Amino acid sequence: MPKIKKIRVMIAKPGLDGHDRGAKYIARALRDAGMEVIYTGIRQTPEQIVNAAIQEDVDIVGLSLLSGAHNFLFPKVADLLVEKGKEDVMLFGGGVIPEEDIDFLKSKGFKAIFTPGTPAKDVIDFIKESM
Repeated sequence: MPKIKKIRVMIAKPGLDGHDRGAKYIARALRDAGMEVIYTGIRQTPEQIVNAAIQEDVDIVGLSLLSGAHNFLFPKVADLLVEKGKEDVMLFGGGVIPEEDIDFLKSKGFKAIFTPGTPAKDVIDFIKESM
């Protein structure tokens, strides 16, 4: 019987945002749902995130940000993935992101943006349905 490949997800915290409770919560929930999860830790540059995503051969990158720099850092990660030929890596984001910024981030390649209070089950379901 062929082995079923687990979904590989990387959760990353770009920029100087040091608050990682939400990112760790989502990482744990995804792991508990049967996914392979890599958590990069806080204060990662877009370049570090993209290099880790390539090195870890992930299917999905989830970015978490609370500092307000999402309109700069999220697109930078998306652009670097494209530059490196990894446009097949799915992106989603979460954190304190104003409603008016969500369409912009989606136009930059993010398949979903999750705001505070989103149940972990919604993120899990989104990933499973998207893969």
